Amino acid sequence: MTGMVFIKVKGDCYEMGCGDWTGQCDSDELPVHKVCVDDFWMGQYEVTQNEWQIIMGQNPSLSAYGSHYPVEKVSWNDVQIFINKLNKVSNHQFRLPTEAEWEYACRSGGKPQKYSGKGLDINHLGWFKGNSMLITHGVGNKAPNFLDLYDMSGNVSEWCMDAYDKKAYSKHSKKKPLIKHGATKVVRGGDWSDEYSCLRCSSRRGYASDLKSKDLGFRLIRER
Repeated sequence: MTGMVFIKVKGDCYEMGCGDWTGQCDSDELPVHKVCVDDFWMGQYEVTQNEWQIIMGQNPSLSAYGSHYPVEKVSWNDVQIFINKLNKVSNHQFRLPTEAEWEYACRSGGKPQKYSGKGLDINHLGWFKGNSMLITHGVGNKAPNFLDLYDMSGNVSEWCMDAYDKKAYSKHSKKKPLIKHGATKVVRGGDWSDEYSCLRCSSRRGYASDLKSKDLGFRLIRER
């Protein structure tokens, strides 16, 4: 009913974390470790203000420039309410991506990519502090990655399912890793207010689950 577009991502095993291809690493992106994910369907774009409005009946976004702009000012908790409502009126079931799924998709199926896109010119790939004019932009206006996913580097940062743990990479299971418990949740992708280094596919942050910010949104996984 929302017209969301999803891309099928074929699962596999890959080296998760900040590897030699990245060139710079934060401590919470290490160690590099092998994980495996199943096939999944990921939203081609960040969830838009129009899609949120259809389900929730209101638009919380500070930057309400247009219906095709990503929704923001939504907490992780808000997103769970949105998903529950969407699941009740849809023939499919939806959820946030796990951190492992998100990075796998950002890197076009686990390829050794620093950013999410074709090439290394970050101005071509994503919106960040240096090119955004410090505002959000409509989804899909930068180049996609090799899976045809847009804005995974930049525009708005994206909530993931996982609780944030600085030492998660020493605790992950190999098969479908997920850190379940904790009030601080993983955020990925970087955004329009960030330095370009934050747009790396391996970059990760943790925010309180009730945080609402003008540079923070999400995209969905369709389960079936």
